Amino acid sequence: MTPLTLTESIKREARALGFDAVGVARVTETNQRTAVSDQQDPGPKPVPTRISQLLYDRLTEWLRRGYQGTMAWMERMPEKRADPRQVLPGCRSIISVGLKYLTDHHADERPGYGRIARYAWGRDYHKILGDRLTQLEQAISRLAPDAVTRSYTDTGPIMEKAWAEQAGLGWIGKHSNLVSTEQGSWLLLGEILTTLELEPDEPASDLCGSCTLCIEACPTNAIAEPYVVDATRCISFLTIELRGEASTISPELQRGISNKIFGCDDCLDVCPFNLRAEPTQEPAFQPTTLTLAPQLDRLARMSEEEFSREFQHSPIRRAKPDGFRRNVTIAQRNQKL
Repeated sequence: MTPLTLTESIKREARALGFDAVGVARVTETNQRTAVSDQQDPGPKPVPTRISQLLYDRLTEWLRRGYQGTMAWMERMPEKRADPRQVLPGCRSIISVGLKYLTDHHADERPGYGRIARYAWGRDYHKILGDRLTQLEQAISRLAPDAVTRSYTDTGPIMEKAWAEQAGLGWIGKHSNLVSTEQGSWLLLGEILTTLELEPDEPASDLCGSCTLCIEACPTNAIAEPYVVDATRCISFLTIELRGEASTISPELQRGISNKIFGCDDCLDVCPFNLRAEPTQEPAFQPTTLTLAPQLDRLARMSEEEFSREFQHSPIRRAKPDGFRRNVTIAQRNQKL
């Protein structure tokens, strides 16, 4: 039996930890030496690669249009976000992993109920993925003791969807989410930056073709053009990241929010590739009664203490009690129209 390569061994460890998808992207160009190779003495910044320059150009154009809204952290050091070697000196490869979160449950759409995005039906994915990424890093350390690694799951200055695309996990669709032929867009992503020079996977090909279902489905017209989302119109931004009273959201956008009180799945629900995905058996992502059928009247009466207790281990904490209550109020108004 032919022994596994280091890359194959790492992928096997990732699968054993329960990840549904794993791939590798090469950070450095072929035959190009990394300008930074010593973590203690970083010296000059790395020379931009073709990929990092492309990511930088896309990001800065998005920022120039103001599509980040109040997410000021997106504006800090875009050159660092575009080049992982400025995050981990000496980085040569990125191991991208995905964990599917689709369940076989359906939200309660009766009047009087709100709608929560599927990824927030269960426990906070940051904790679930973070723990497994730490275990994968430990496995890498056993396989390659000299390797330096750093892991993130939606928490660091990494353009994770772009690198997942380079690693072959899927392509970035017209709604700007990753699309996998096997898992659709129901993948939560994480990544490990490493100084190891691993065998890269083939980048995924864009299979969206002429389909525009996601663009047509967006109730607030947030997809400014194919592959470009204006976050200031996106319901996920409006109900999660945006702070302030309901008056900070225009009447037009409030109507578009409809009954959504945390996030939005509309552009994902219509994607043909998402209809093929098999549900996860991961217990952590199974919904609670409250997240599957959130009663607006009950949520409107929820105190800050109740909010903290009910959503202690939930991504919904991100909206804060005031933001969540504002969302519930908007949903109640919309149901009276």
